[in-house]
Amino acid sequence: MTPNDSRPGVRWHTGALNNGLFFGAMSRLVNWLPRRGSYALAYPGAWVAYRLMREGTHAVIENLRVVQPGTSERELRRLALLTFRSYARDFVDFIRGVSMTRAELEPLIAALDGYRFDQLLAEGRGILLVGGHFGNWELGGIVIRLLLGYPLTVVGRPEPSPMVNELRRRLRESFDIETIEIGRVLETALQIRRFLAANTVVAMLVDRHLGRDQVEVTFFGRPTLFSKSPAMIACLSGAPLLPSFVIRQPDGRFAAVCATPIRPDPALAPDESVRQMTQAFAAELEARIRAHPHLWYQFYSYWSPERLT
Repeated sequence: MTPNDSRPGVRWHTGALNNGLFFGAMSRLVNWLPRRGSYALAYPGAWVAYRLMREGTHAVIENLRVVQPGTSERELRRLALLTFRSYARDFVDFIRGVSMTRAELEPLIAALDGYRFDQLLAEGRGILLVGGHFGNWELGGIVIRLLLGYPLTVVGRPEPSPMVNELRRRLRESFDIETIEIGRVLETALQIRRFLAANTVVAMLVDRHLGRDQVEVTFFGRPTLFSKSPAMIACLSGAPLLPSFVIRQPDGRFAAVCATPIRPDPALAPDESVRQMTQAFAAELEARIRAHPHLWYQFYSYWSPERLT
């Protein structure tokens, strides 16, 4: 866990999607319009973004080419447009979720693996909830707080836009969700350990690395760098990794699903245990992306040479 990588070649997002003015304006519109009206606005907006954000669109297509080899160019472009539209719909539902009551949110959740949380928290070591930039991970935090009632801390890098960073912080705080911004290695790790020691849920995304916080895994048949911090902290604290995903269903509802918890192998050396645990998560994420490629939101060239250093 290091401060933001300043190398100019590494881009984690398309800036227009993380622009503070855009984020704030869309948040206000979404809260003002009914759900269908918000989708009606998001649908053409996603098409415009797909057409105008050429660098981001090209990156999505190239990523999909790896995810679905042999797919025709026409189909790749269809999936890329669907990715933009899915991102817009997930944004709408996250923003709307912030102002929902439990009674309003429950009908939107088609499945919820709450028993996993109950079982693991009964062990008293906390949970390292791990996911990727896949599905509606932000809505997942609201589900944990509003429907399960468990304390939650989200760990992530600061947003490039200070305005977006502040808006996300306020949205999380409305549900008493703690935020740890990734900074100095020791300081960040100590904060995470403190929350785990209190037997709470700590959520981290793994499919992007920062600086030296990296471990190589095989992902879609290619060497790929993931963040090693979650597995490393799991080895040190005894908290399990719990892969979790919030996936939109065909009827517009969401399935909040968890995979089998990932635990360190005491017979392995620490570095190998970290690699093995991260690889296990990478395999789980890959399977989910193969089933729903349009829900993986990487609007930059994921396997670029700069990404693999």
